[in-house]
Amino acid sequence: MSSSEIDRIFALQQANRLRVRATTAAERIAKLRKLHDAVMARRGEIRAAMWADYRKPASEVDLTETFAVVGEARHAIRHLRRWMRPRRVRGRLALLGTSSKIVHEPKGVVLIVAPWNFPVNLSLGPLVSAVAAGNCAIVKPSELTPESAKCIRRIVEEVFDESEVAVIEGDASVAQTLVAMKFDHIFFTGSPAVGKEVMKAAAANLTSVTLELGGKSPAIVDRTADLDEAARRIAWGKFLNVGQVCIAPDYLLVDEAIEQAFTGKLVAAIAKLGGTETRGWVVNERHAARVRKLFDDAVSRGARIVTGGEFGEGGRRVAPTVLAAVPPDSPLMNDEIFGPLLPIVTYRSREEAYGIIGAKEKPLVLYVFSRDGDVVDEVLARTSAGGTVVNHTLIHFYQLNLPFGGVANSGTGRGHGFYGFESFSNVRGVLEQSMRFSSIELLFPPYSRLKQKLIDITVRFL
Repeated sequence: MSSSEIDRIFALQQANRLRVRATTAAERIAKLRKLHDAVMARRGEIRAAMWADYRKPASEVDLTETFAVVGEARHAIRHLRRWMRPRRVRGRLALLGTSSKIVHEPKGVVLIVAPWNFPVNLSLGPLVSAVAAGNCAIVKPSELTPESAKCIRRIVEEVFDESEVAVIEGDASVAQTLVAMKFDHIFFTGSPAVGKEVMKAAAANLTSVTLELGGKSPAIVDRTADLDEAARRIAWGKFLNVGQVCIAPDYLLVDEAIEQAFTGKLVAAIAKLGGTETRGWVVNERHAARVRKLFDDAVSRGARIVTGGEFGEGGRRVAPTVLAAVPPDSPLMNDEIFGPLLPIVTYRSREEAYGIIGAKEKPLVLYVFSRDGDVVDEVLARTSAGGTVVNHTLIHFYQLNLPFGGVANSGTGRGHGFYGFESFSNVRGVLEQSMRFSSIELLFPPYSRLKQKLIDITVRFL
């Protein structure tokens, strides 16, 4: 799309922002219902688009794209009236005669930049939050999944006028043009490297950002874990969407006392997932070459193939692969994998495991498998991550009453449910002073000995 067309749509939304800002809860809920119904009506179309882009199986599309969006919409529809209601807060004795409340007002015109790995989910999910908060929005889907991007545009055009919500397609140069514009908020999902560039561009306009990034998310398997369940749940979480999931376990830290038993169960669990013909592909040849390079480098350095290691369809069809004895300085252990490769690292003590985790950037999520509550509490106390799941993988994404997001290199800000609504809102504090009495005015000048005593009491006790 040309710069002039982008400017035209942006100007339309700027002119329309005050009208949209004034919409009631009922009006916003009506829009969310229309978006929900449009996504449900195009369920087959979404499946077809995802298959065309990278052979994503229909069942995975239903669970990770359609369900994620309509679930977000239903949650907002149920709770939006409460979210929009001003919230009273307690006053202070020093401010007798005042009342205080918090209101959530729309930020204005916002930008949503979505990635290719879950194109519908990570475009329309944040859009639910933006609409619930009363904003105009421009959505920029990834050019790497073109059929999905077209599908997203058709859904949005069915529900919204472009003066309120518009989809702008294009390559990375279009995204660069957009993030440099003076939006009121940018919600970006993608890699930490690109997230830094988005934050830098936003800083020029003092635009607030939500950055949903990634990183190397570890999974700790403690010696007390249920090994069958741990293996089954890790296999599902790692190899869903061919490992192209920002919250997938990126490496395993396994107590050496259970390594052999656990590895056997993990290989069996992977076999039960089905062959590569039932799973999707790596999104394109460039990313497939990156995954193959990580694999070849690790093997050349002495890593052992536990299972998998087969590449087909120009490298885009990759078997679920587990590697052991991976050198700690290899790219496989230091770069985010974003593909169906899973290194296993053993540890002798939890202290050693914490050292491995602490030496890397803070992850988007940390997984721990243990039946010992004290171990779980210790892991939470000794590590830092955007989120944590105990005895499962990925499913926290569907818990809309929890904030979702990263920390430090894995992101900033939160999404989902109320937290997504809040990200797209200005949290405005309002204090109202009674005209009859104001305790603070007892301390106004001119200052006297009595007033100084009152000030002393205020400083010491109130």
